[in-house]
Amino acid sequence: MKNNYDVGTLVELKKQHPCGSKIFEITRIGVDIKIKCKECGRTIMLPRIDFNKKIKKVLEVQDEK
Repeated sequence: MKNNYDVGTLVELKKQHPCGSKIFEITRIGVDIKIKCKECGRTIMLPRIDFNKKIKKVLEVQDEK
């Protein structure tokens, strides 16, 4: 998948979080990517390679200013 996401982008992952949600918000991008669950608010850090494998689709892209 092409890297068409930035901080603030909402993404859907292939597997759901234990709370039942699949929707996450990207809060930090670097070598690792930090995502926040939109339902329960927990944060997860994943290596960029693993994140790119787990992402299903980009839902909402944050506007650049």
